[in-house]
Amino acid sequence: MSILDKVKIGNSVQVNLELSKDRLTKETIDAINVSSLGKISDFRITDGKGIGVVLKLSNGKEQWFFEDEIDLLDENGNVIKKNYYKKENSNFIFYFLRGLNYENKNKVIDLVNPINFFIWLVVSFKDIF
Repeated sequence: MSILDKVKIGNSVQVNLELSKDRLTKETIDAINVSSLGKISDFRITDGKGIGVVLKLSNGKEQWFFEDEIDLLDENGNVIKKNYYKKENSNFIFYFLRGLNYENKNKVIDLVNPINFFIWLVVSFKDIF
């Protein structure tokens, strides 16, 4: 289900600053610190397959955000919990892989370790499915 099915232009959403502050200007970060709520003013295609939103912030300026950088709000203003894992992937193997993470390796001995390569490969493919 896409964000287009859940919200409309004019709806209020909350910006998750931790996920987006590395690409925002100081002025935008200050506006989000004043109020993390914004009104959706438009939708944009982000990378050919994702949808982003353009928000009107508390300072009156508009800024676009990726779909995962915002939290949707219900009619009472509470954050709607995101369901990151699709139902079709609810079998045992995906439940197990959900918590698996890969940390970048810097030492040569870690880079040539086949177990680290296998973990990297599994973590990379779990995002495809």
